[in-house]
Amino acid sequence: MRKSALVVIVLAALVALWRPAAAASDPAAAVVTAFQDETLAIMKAGPRLGAQGRYDRFLPLTERAFDFPVMMAYAAGPAWSGMSAADRRMLIAAFARLTAASYAHNFDRWSGERFEVDPKVVVRGPDHIVTGRIVPALGAPTTLLYRMRQSGGGWKIIDVYYGAVSQLTTRRADFAGPLASGGAAGLQRHLTELVAHLLK
Repeated sequence: MRKSALVVIVLAALVALWRPAAAASDPAAAVVTAFQDETLAIMKAGPRLGAQGRYDRFLPLTERAFDFPVMMAYAAGPAWSGMSAADRRMLIAAFARLTAASYAHNFDRWSGERFEVDPKVVVRGPDHIVTGRIVPALGAPTTLLYRMRQSGGGWKIIDVYYGAVSQLTTRRADFAGPLASGGAAGLQRHLTELVAHLLK
């Protein structure tokens, strides 16, 4: 009886030691996991929700997960420093709407996909790089790299890489023309047109 009791105590101690280690995942990875879980839920309801309904679900989700002020400042490039506070707020909001519309357009239905997050997170200076995968029912998975940075006491996405392609760098190249020709107002019009096109 004493031996049995000792074995139970030892096993309980091992379980207690194991559980915190499993739960102590990187907080940046936890943000990506939550974001992907919510994305999957929207995909499953996608056809029923329609484009506008998916957008309405994605907008608050992306606002929680992404650091749009940091992203918009980079995407605008040197022009950002010369903008008024009002113009900056306008463009941050427009960029958030564009991101939500892009997700609503690209993740419009569920066809048996699942999302995975690699628990191994790469640290690069102040940023954490989280690897996610979209695994289709058939075919090869798509790898996504989420660049995360602390903001307001939590971790937020500041860029997403599809393969080696930075989506934020792509946006910066796309925004350069409207900014050069029309300033903040011209870029805002461009973003609004993109949103309307995505939600058709």
